[in-house]
Amino acid sequence: MTYFCEHDAPSTKTKMKFSCFLPCDVAEIDSAIIWLSGLTCTEENFITKAGAQNHLKKTKTMIICPDTSPRGLDIPGADEDYDFGTGASFYVNATTDAYKTNYQMDDYVVKDLINLLKDDFGADKISITGHSMGGHGALTLGLRNPDIFRSVSAFSPIVNPINCPWGQKALAGYLGADKENWKEYDACELLKEHKHQCAILIDQGLDDNFYPEQLLTDNFVKAAKDHGQEIVVNKRAGYDHSYYFIASFIKNHIDFHLKALR
Repeated sequence: MTYFCEHDAPSTKTKMKFSCFLPCDVAEIDSAIIWLSGLTCTEENFITKAGAQNHLKKTKTMIICPDTSPRGLDIPGADEDYDFGTGASFYVNATTDAYKTNYQMDDYVVKDLINLLKDDFGADKISITGHSMGGHGALTLGLRNPDIFRSVSAFSPIVNPINCPWGQKALAGYLGADKENWKEYDACELLKEHKHQCAILIDQGLDDNFYPEQLLTDNFVKAAKDHGQEIVVNKRAGYDHSYYFIASFIKNHIDFHLKALR
């Protein structure tokens, strides 16, 4: 069954929404995949467009899809641009004055969501994946928390935000001007000190119009090689940044995570 839920989140001090698919009775659930969506998305995009339910229906693994930011806070400027503020949290713990009270999305995922999965659903084995900004979140959270996440994957992730326009705008707005503080949320930088025990899976469409300027996939490939992180990167000719791309290859990612969760 697919559900749309709302809960009080201690980390963001707001109500947060999520969707989830339970392939069996909740008493039988033993594991979960967290999906982090990209810019402008809500808890609805993945669960209604990706077709993941069909590939999980005979398992004991649920999938949960949180909203991409707190909402309805009336923060000045938070609703002006698609790539910053509402719907664009970048899954960081913000430190700037306007955002630090509520935009604690790193903590929301690794504390609030993890506790909810374990306490309310009985899922004590967890993996993480996502798309674009959410792929960035999956990589950074996964690399910094290999004890929490058994496997990590991403579609079209923003891998090197300190060197792309989306990331520079968001990290400056949430973390301030000191670029040293940005490195905690940059997957290429994190590979210098963090590794994941499993290979990291990435799919990237070669007809993605954000691929050259914003996503910087090849920077992650180089950083992984330089620092000894095993990765599998599939570059898909003819595919773009859309949910058609995700739906085409979501089975590969689900199978990848199921293998780790089992």
